[in-house]
Amino acid sequence: MTIDVKKSDAGIIQTLDKKWWHDAVIYQIYPRSFMDANNDGMGDLAGIISKLDYLKELGINVIWLSPVFKSPMDDNGYDISDYQDIASEFGSLEEVDKLIAEAAKRDIRIIMDLVINHSSDEHPWFIESRKSKDSPYRDYYIWRKPQSDGLPPNDFHSYFGGSGWEFDEATGEYYFHQFSKKQPDLNWENPKVQEEVHRMMNWWLDRGISGFRMDVIDLIGKDVDKQIMTNGPHLHTLLQEMNKATFVGRDLLTVGEAWSATPEIAKLYSDPTRDELSMVFQFEHITITFDPEQGKWKPRPFDLVEFKQVISKWQTELGDCGWNSLFWNNHDLPRAVSKYGDPGRYRVQSAKMLATAMHFLKGTPYIYQGEEIGMTNVQFDAIEDYQDIETLNLYQERTAAGVSHEAMMQGIYENGRDNARTPMQWNNTLNAGFSEGHPWLKLNPNYPEINVESALDDPNSIFYHYQKLIQLRKNHQVIVYGDYQPLFAEHEKVFAYQRQLGNKRVVVINNFSAEPLELTLPISLQGLKGQCLISNYAARKQLSESLTLAPYESFALLIKQC
Repeated sequence: MTIDVKKSDAGIIQTLDKKWWHDAVIYQIYPRSFMDANNDGMGDLAGIISKLDYLKELGINVIWLSPVFKSPMDDNGYDISDYQDIASEFGSLEEVDKLIAEAAKRDIRIIMDLVINHSSDEHPWFIESRKSKDSPYRDYYIWRKPQSDGLPPNDFHSYFGGSGWEFDEATGEYYFHQFSKKQPDLNWENPKVQEEVHRMMNWWLDRGISGFRMDVIDLIGKDVDKQIMTNGPHLHTLLQEMNKATFVGRDLLTVGEAWSATPEIAKLYSDPTRDELSMVFQFEHITITFDPEQGKWKPRPFDLVEFKQVISKWQTELGDCGWNSLFWNNHDLPRAVSKYGDPGRYRVQSAKMLATAMHFLKGTPYIYQGEEIGMTNVQFDAIEDYQDIETLNLYQERTAAGVSHEAMMQGIYENGRDNARTPMQWNNTLNAGFSEGHPWLKLNPNYPEINVESALDDPNSIFYHYQKLIQLRKNHQVIVYGDYQPLFAEHEKVFAYQRQLGNKRVVVINNFSAEPLELTLPISLQGLKGQCLISNYAARKQLSESLTLAPYESFALLIKQC
């Protein structure tokens, strides 16, 4: 369907193609850490099914399910050995079908996390590929001869540490992997690979899922010989062919993970006239806290002014073409309240502030499991307590190169992926109610205080703040389709903006500091009155000449203009 949107600032009418995912809110589940139904210490599909009523109460529309495919779990399921089967520790295909059906009863859709840049080295395709240079599956992967001195074809460095090339003695050649050596890259220049993947995707779509989150999709068009790894020359042709073979005629949500995306590139992905994807995950607002040379392992202080510049750029550039994904954290990122807020004294206030700041932007919001109760980063004492392959590999590589244990652990505490992967905290009983068995990863010890049960018992909890934000998005089209205009762009502690659609305007003001502050408003805002849609302190109904903002105070005011 279409809606007519009056662009008040230009006085013109623009017709937008309305999609079901425009006003949706998506909840990401990391299955091994969500809920364990059989008490083997690892979350599973049955556990997810048992918590669907909880997600219905929260109000989300879509579950993004991190990989549950059959896998040796070298990278927690992002190394798939069978795209059409389920890892035994998670359950069975029948349980996936039950999850899809039970979620649908609650008006919740399922999108699957699809990893097609690479597979597991235990996938039948790769097993056959490495048997012989003459194997019909040889070109399903990327093989190259050694250099004359036996060294790898080039010096590409894996994102998980070490060379991106692994020598295979059976055929005397190297195969390429951007991540673990157990994750060989698929050769997307081979039409047979494309056909196999398209067939598999249609098989899942016919099963009733509503789309895919596509892992590192910006890498599939790579040119390994020129070491062009992102946004390769054939990337968008490949995505258009994928769309034509799988998405046409289906009402789907497709999200591409694209660490390398710029607004210009994101438009190529998500402009509906190009028939590629619905939207992409871009990470510019995340990577500004990484050191330019040493990456996330040497964090930089959060700079709110720089952050606002990034957000405003993306909101503006994709305002009328493409669509934004809105998120603070996911399975690869630290907990939002620990990274951008205050996990201590002002945990509740800052978590609510962060939620408001993100959910009133234009785009589709994503909530990562536990974010809705303000779960925090964890600091394990020993490196041995961590499970993430990236963390363990890079710890060994960097400390061997001279980085101190203390410096590396500080990077892990701030940005390590296991921060997001500690088991979901359901209550204050044994293992936070996650499992009666021994959890696959240690719990955050703060679960007796931070858990779902206590959040549901407290009408002022973070949970109910998220619940209200989700409902507001469904009730107010100005939040979904309104134009974005930044306010106080150079203020070092305040992130504020307004959204406008026709005669409706929402002013959103967020104090990103633990200190009270005085904020002098521009004349255009002074004296405005309206409905306080949400706040984390007392409701504000009017904007005066100046505001005294409490620590991490946040509110949104709906103003109707004549």
